[in-house]
Amino acid sequence: MDAAEGLVLEYGFSGTTVNAVIQEAGVTKGAFFHHFESKIDLGHALVERYAELDTRHLLRTLARAEGLSRDPLQQVLIFIGLLKEEMGELVEPFPGCLFAAYCYQAQLFDDETIEVARSAIRLWREKLEEKLHDAAALHNLSDDVDLAGLADMLMTIFEGAFVLSKTLGDAALVARQLDHYRRYVELLFAAPLPEEVA
Repeated sequence: MDAAEGLVLEYGFSGTTVNAVIQEAGVTKGAFFHHFESKIDLGHALVERYAELDTRHLLRTLARAEGLSRDPLQQVLIFIGLLKEEMGELVEPFPGCLFAAYCYQAQLFDDETIEVARSAIRLWREKLEEKLHDAAALHNLSDDVDLAGLADMLMTIFEGAFVLSKTLGDAALVARQLDHYRRYVELLFAAPLPEEVA
């Protein structure tokens, strides 16, 4: 599975052959087909595994942020900071996101496989948007801020930064973009309170 995931991230699903997976993993063709009926079956198993790990990562990082502050705004900022810290430890550009690789070649997969990726991405949106709503209830924030869009912006930054990082060969780029996002969130919540409330 690790070998297959690395190949898909490097060459795309269509560019990854069963023979390449077998060679990279150091297994026999019989061993491969003992576990998977086809390459499509492997593809579905890969995205399910990736989604499970991604969900665990999201929930674990959120729990750490919640354990470090009771204030939902601080939890959001800590959450972004923890992600930035992780990405700051990269010495090579991040290989990319399996969800993105699948979406780029969605025509190769059935709806059930693509839905695994959609559900995982929706979970990031829902969890972050929920925290942002909690923060907005306690902190001054302009009514015209689209909190769903602000939550989606995190995934947009991740995906775009992965592409830039890989293209430019700059491992630190993802962490820098997360830092910009964190500063943007801070600025949105930093507007002065109206005089009658202050």
